[in-house]
Amino acid sequence: MLTYLRIFAVNHQKISSLHINNMCCCKRRASLKRSKLFVPFGRNYSSLPGLIGNDIKSLHSVINPPIAKIRNIGIMAHIDAGKTTTTERILYYSGYTRSLGDVDDGDTVTDFMAQERERGITIQSAAVTFDWKGYRINLIDTPGHVDFTLEVERCLRVLDGAVAVFDASAGVEAQTLTVWRQADKHKVPRICFLNKMDKTGASFNYAVESIREKLKAKPLLLQLPIGEAKTFKGVVDVVSKEKLLWNTNSDDGKDFKRKPLLETSDTELLKKTVEARNALIEQVADLDDEFADLVLGKFLQTAIHRVTVAQMAVPVLCGSALKNKGVQPLLDAITMYLPSPEERNYEFLERISRLLLPFADQHIEIPSLTAGNIALTVGLKQTATGDTIVSSKSSALAAAHQAKWEGEKKHKQNRDAERLLLAGVEIPEPVFFCTIEPPSVAKQPDLDHALKCLQREDPSLKVRLDPDSGQTILCGMGELHIEIIHDRIKREYGLETYLGPLQVAYRETILNSVRATDTLDRTFGDKRHLVTVELEARPTEKPSVMPVIEYGEAVSGDLLKAFQEAIENGIHSACLQGPLLGSPIQDVAITLHSMVIHPGTSTTMVSACVSRCVQKALKKADKQVLEPLMNLEVTVAGDYLSPVLADLAQRRGNIQEIQTRQDNKVVIGFVPLAELMGYSTVLRTLTSGSATFALELSTYEAMSPQDQRILLTRRSGSS
Repeated sequence: MLTYLRIFAVNHQKISSLHINNMCCCKRRASLKRSKLFVPFGRNYSSLPGLIGNDIKSLHSVINPPIAKIRNIGIMAHIDAGKTTTTERILYYSGYTRSLGDVDDGDTVTDFMAQERERGITIQSAAVTFDWKGYRINLIDTPGHVDFTLEVERCLRVLDGAVAVFDASAGVEAQTLTVWRQADKHKVPRICFLNKMDKTGASFNYAVESIREKLKAKPLLLQLPIGEAKTFKGVVDVVSKEKLLWNTNSDDGKDFKRKPLLETSDTELLKKTVEARNALIEQVADLDDEFADLVLGKFLQTAIHRVTVAQMAVPVLCGSALKNKGVQPLLDAITMYLPSPEERNYEFLERISRLLLPFADQHIEIPSLTAGNIALTVGLKQTATGDTIVSSKSSALAAAHQAKWEGEKKHKQNRDAERLLLAGVEIPEPVFFCTIEPPSVAKQPDLDHALKCLQREDPSLKVRLDPDSGQTILCGMGELHIEIIHDRIKREYGLETYLGPLQVAYRETILNSVRATDTLDRTFGDKRHLVTVELEARPTEKPSVMPVIEYGEAVSGDLLKAFQEAIENGIHSACLQGPLLGSPIQDVAITLHSMVIHPGTSTTMVSACVSRCVQKALKKADKQVLEPLMNLEVTVAGDYLSPVLADLAQRRGNIQEIQTRQDNKVVIGFVPLAELMGYSTVLRTLTSGSATFALELSTYEAMSPQDQRILLTRRSGSS
């Protein structure tokens, strides 16, 4: 049984190492027979690329297309912008499927987890491979919900380009900003697709302006819509000055005509198109020096490709995936304007013994893979996201040197080599936690195994043991995240578990500088272990999640050489649990002023003494609870604005601004996470289900003395 599937991209640069991204886009099947294609019931699939029935027509054509003809792309957007529907139409028009799936019907290709089909949202990324007009496209559909932001991060690291999908009636939304910043960080070229042009309130101009203003991007208008909202019926190709009209009698959107714009019948539309085309040429000429010297027109598409790959601008297209309009031109744009793997620069080669080609929840085994492709591998039970598999530690150090990931100190390099880790992703800290218990003590090992497997798939999920109660603590990115994990444990591992009340992940800090001394004197057998420590704890000037560690002049270099790792382990251990709530300590600097160690004292005793001394200092200091503060964006009809604002005021909300978006109001502000428990239910009630909201962690902020007293009283169980 193939329990773990891992996805990775093969690069054209050759280094003797294997960089693996543990991506949950390769969602686990309960059973997948070795070397055989698994086809689920109830879904009408066409032949996969290179296959006739279940026979391989040309394995070479499946796994080794020319690298210039490969496009590795991701679909990213705010939740409900239409990513999965767009993906579904892409698969249908490319011939991957024979029927159109629907999110509401729960029969889409990439949303095949039970939880995804029940909720109508994408939870884990899914990879599919298909062909379009001679090009091989490896596509990954990513989640839009903030709880699963890490999924997007892991995908973008192995992709060459992305399609950002927008709701044309809303433009740039909260999570759009998040995924756009992630793409900026990984330098991923993008195409913008203004979806839902048929929706009431859809506005092409508004959506384009929001891209320009909020994303600080330069949109290249490659298309103009023909009509908006109920009148939307097609698009104009600005480059070719042609109109694309879809047959209203066609159920699946395959039947459309491309016609040149004529002065006689399309006077106004032709005028707008010519103006847009001239503006496009001016934009490209300003951004691309080579284009300005070439004959205009013939080289326009080439120049657009260059400025897109250089991330100087983003092509903008439009359509309605749900109404089957505009998706085929989007596919053409993907092949025309997004880069092939040879146009992207990566640091790693990937090589593995057993490979699978992904088709969402189907996979076929392949013997080899050439540069520029995306595939799955199986097994690798000890790997995690970002691990690099090499043949030796020397290979790891050589690759680390080339990738410029060497530490500043030699011992740092050695630790990197031992972990065989060259590059990872930034994993956000969890903001919610709760206890989780098995139905019986006998089932605890089964729960531990399930949680271990789920953590490997999802590094944003954290599990720890409460040292006082011995209970297992589940830490996640949000209510939905923890709810999904709970459901998966039941469905995939057959365990009925019990969750305790959801708690906010607070943090703690100190407000003043304090000193402490401590002595640890233990005798085990005939050996005496004696350590005396004097240190100082103080607040840092700049925010710091990890403790800042410094050493006084009295601490000798020889002592540090022998015990520095033990000292720092003790400090980090002490800062895991603060004296107020047992929450992690941040924004603290620890200075070791003196240390006396009896000969023969073990490093374990040194760590224990340092840890106890730090805890003593933290207890003596004036303490402060820090609570997670969330960026909140609520989109609400004007009629319901007042009750929404009144409710946020009761939740200690700080409203920054109220924007107008078509007929709606957008409330933007900050609200403590503790005040947002069950907010989705309350908001639906207040607005008759018409409002939507998005959350993102902003920062950790000091609680007011009154709120802190209330919290501590509640946690202590006092009335």
